[in-house]
Amino acid sequence: MVDDNFRLETRMIHSGYSPRDYKGSLVPPLFQTSTFVFDTAEQGGSRFAGEEDGYIYTRLGNPTVQAFEKRIAELEGAESALAFSSGMAAVSAILFSLVKTGGHVLCSQGVYGCTYGLLKLMEESFEIGHSFSPMESAREVTEAIRPNTTCIFIETPINPTMKLVDLQMVAEVAKERGIPVVVDNTFCSPYLQNPLELGCDVSLHSATKYICGHGDVIAGVAAGKADFMKKVAMSAQKDMGGVLSPFDAWLLLRGIKTLAVRMDRHCENTEKIFRYLKEHTKVKAIYYPGDSEKKDYSIAKKQMKQPGGLISFAIEGTKETALKFMNELRLIKIAVSLGDAETLVQHPATMTHSGVSPEDREKMGISDALIRLSIGLEAWEDIRDDLEQALEKA
Repeated sequence: MVDDNFRLETRMIHSGYSPRDYKGSLVPPLFQTSTFVFDTAEQGGSRFAGEEDGYIYTRLGNPTVQAFEKRIAELEGAESALAFSSGMAAVSAILFSLVKTGGHVLCSQGVYGCTYGLLKLMEESFEIGHSFSPMESAREVTEAIRPNTTCIFIETPINPTMKLVDLQMVAEVAKERGIPVVVDNTFCSPYLQNPLELGCDVSLHSATKYICGHGDVIAGVAAGKADFMKKVAMSAQKDMGGVLSPFDAWLLLRGIKTLAVRMDRHCENTEKIFRYLKEHTKVKAIYYPGDSEKKDYSIAKKQMKQPGGLISFAIEGTKETALKFMNELRLIKIAVSLGDAETLVQHPATMTHSGVSPEDREKMGISDALIRLSIGLEAWEDIRDDLEQALEKA
């Protein structure tokens, strides 16, 4: 086991696993099994009763999955973490563990389209309300909290507008009222931002994105205090069943070893592409946490190690202009994910946020001309050149 004093980059490679426990294997073994054998019938009963530690069934725990969970907990500064079969499985399990019928979720002014869909489902099927707030000041957050608010859910940077929320400020307001704060930390990864260190209660990710980094896994993960995560494990995760497979956990353990070097390259490339697009005559507006001219910049400096690997921009023209631009790209791929080695582009209004009502899209700042770029690991000049030729043709 790695020493807690080691730096984050070192812990990404070593934490949560000891070769001594697995016959000296340098790489965590893949326990590709659905169930585990008990030595005796009595042992099986003791494990089900919680009287004895040990594995029972992979939906309830698996050594490979546990190694991944321990590593994420270490990187997030959490007591415990749970892995899920997708980012939305993580969001669903956490929210259903925090709210009940008649409750209310206060959200940042903008969330991922499927999170929005889940909130609508909770409202229509379970009478759990939700509302959105820009959360630009403590007063604004305080006024948005209702008597039945049982959870505050934040994305920062917000998908896809890149708006930022001051996590420490929101956490301080929430703590006074005993309301847990959940942060979707997908856009940053544990390398760039640690919400728990800023006073928040749960940090979750679509591990499909930067944590994996190779576009070959669908996964989610959430980290927080041990007692709460145990509650989630024994209820929403176990009974809803959105658990991570051992093989996907094994791939994630492989991917996370290079998270630091990948994120540094993502961020380096993104800053260069931002500076190029910011001066382009066909770019009407640009959204990036590292833009020193935006009011959110001070928040980025306060809570993010680097500005990240995503840019959104509004192209001069209409929705048709945006779609033509995307169709003219040759190197950059049209796809809705992010955090891969490849640079990806998507059109939020017709893709990731198409399920959001036009009225709410407008409130969130998602126009028909808005385009989101996830900058990859290619030579930045090649990314720039592809953008240039497509912008010229749009």
